[in-house]
Amino acid sequence: MNVLDMVGNTPLLSLEKMVRDVPGTRLLAKAEFSNPSGSVKDRAAKSMLLDGIRQGLLTQGKTILDATSGNTGIAYAMLGAALGYPVTLYLPQNASAERKNIIRSYGAHIVETSPLEGADGAYIAAREVVDAAPGKYFYPDQYNNPANPLAHYQTTAPEIWEQTAHRITHFITGIGTSGTFVGVSRRLKELNPSIRTIAVQPDSPFHGIEGTKHMASTIHPGIFDDTLVDDTVTVNTEAAYAATRRLAREEGIYVGISSGSNVLAALTLARTLEKDAVVVTILCDSGMRYVSDPFWEAS
Repeated sequence: MNVLDMVGNTPLLSLEKMVRDVPGTRLLAKAEFSNPSGSVKDRAAKSMLLDGIRQGLLTQGKTILDATSGNTGIAYAMLGAALGYPVTLYLPQNASAERKNIIRSYGAHIVETSPLEGADGAYIAAREVVDAAPGKYFYPDQYNNPANPLAHYQTTAPEIWEQTAHRITHFITGIGTSGTFVGVSRRLKELNPSIRTIAVQPDSPFHGIEGTKHMASTIHPGIFDDTLVDDTVTVNTEAAYAATRRLAREEGIYVGISSGSNVLAALTLARTLEKDAVVVTILCDSGMRYVSDPFWEAS
């Protein structure tokens, strides 16, 4: 067994305290922070790198290069170390210090881009470098690589289906690359077309929910399939911070801001549903990546 074998098969947690004011509804959350590098992105990174190797695109001597807001970069760095490939990552300068330190600990190289341009700026900068020297790099291009949602179609969705004993009624999660949403939603709808799949977005282009896109103001990922979106719930940054603190203080689950955003949106959704609904969301990453963020100190 190696680190690649540890990816997936994560627990599904019941958030009973968070949902206590919504009687009759089950709120379940996939503990993706249990993956070996600590986030849901291990699944997509593993899928994309192994697909690159199978196709002969990722070969010895090439450097893995991609843009990231942090979590996929950490996954690339971990898997690159395990597989024996150098890794270079473009990410916004305002990505958390913890994320940068973890990436560097795996031996990967970071190129920081303008914080004002966000994930889109990192994406554009990475593309320019790859286009200038295509033979030097393996460019997974997580925003446009079908192996990204395929990871969730093949693993995350079937796990949720079995862990809920086929009773899931609603799946809700945020959109970054959109790989998790697209892959899980597509497979769940094949298993049961009545399952509702709901996207989560920040309520403003200027937000503090790392890894989540405000779709109206950013470059749309090529893998995004809007036909899978049955509805959208928007989330305020401060409210997402508060939900993240609640998860730590009431459920004992220490996760990041996108997880708090997902749970807040799931609660918003749950209050509109009939009894016996089974709502599943994603706990994207560990709160250890945000220890220095001041929002933890709020009451």
